Amino acid sequence: MPYKGADSKLGKAAMDMKSIVQPKKNPKVPDFRPGDTVRVMARVVEGDRERVQAFEGVVIRKRRGGVNSNFTVRRVAHGIGVERTFPLHSPRLESVKVVRVGRVRRAKLYYLRGRVGKKARIRAGSRDRFEELTRQLAEASELTEEEKEALEEEVAEVEAEMEEAVAAAETEEEGEAGGDESPEGEAEAETAAEGEEAGPETEEPAAGAAEEPEEEKAAG
Repeated sequence: MPYKGADSKLGKAAMDMKSIVQPKKNPKVPDFRPGDTVRVMARVVEGDRERVQAFEGVVIRKRRGGVNSNFTVRRVAHGIGVERTFPLHSPRLESVKVVRVGRVRRAKLYYLRGRVGKKARIRAGSRDRFEELTRQLAEASELTEEEKEALEEEVAEVEAEMEEAVAAAETEEEGEAGGDESPEGEAEAETAAEGEEAGPETEEPAAGAAEEPEEEKAAG
């Protein structure tokens, strides 16, 4: 039975929006296929912190539906099958790396749910396709010229700020050192002045002692 609101103005507007909005492709997600073994890096939130979690398994289904596109990955952990579905255009999808290319004849590999061990294996696919997917991921990870220039500008600004902070710290240290040396300089000046004043007093007895023998000689 068709949805009653499909013919309404709101329903038509929603349908038009879906046809107008074009999803932005994540450059770190290559064009993998069902049967490929992939390692999905997705962001998960645990309490107040966020981290990247890896999930590796076989792609058993890939649904293409515009913004609603998603894919399902299955793996067997400790004898228990675990499946996770990831939205293809989700901002929490960090990257997808193809670990092994598989060759299958179906688009949906639901038959793997009833198989274990060697029966659940998938034949290896083309080596050329694996190299192509690896090259796409490597190109996506490289920075463009604009991003490199922006990064260099940010680094230059940070270095300039660090140099200014170091210069300011050195100036403050010099000012503190000058303030500490001023009392010492005054003490040294006072000591020198006292030495000059005491110098003539010490020389006078020496001169008197030198004159006494001459007077004795004259008297004799």
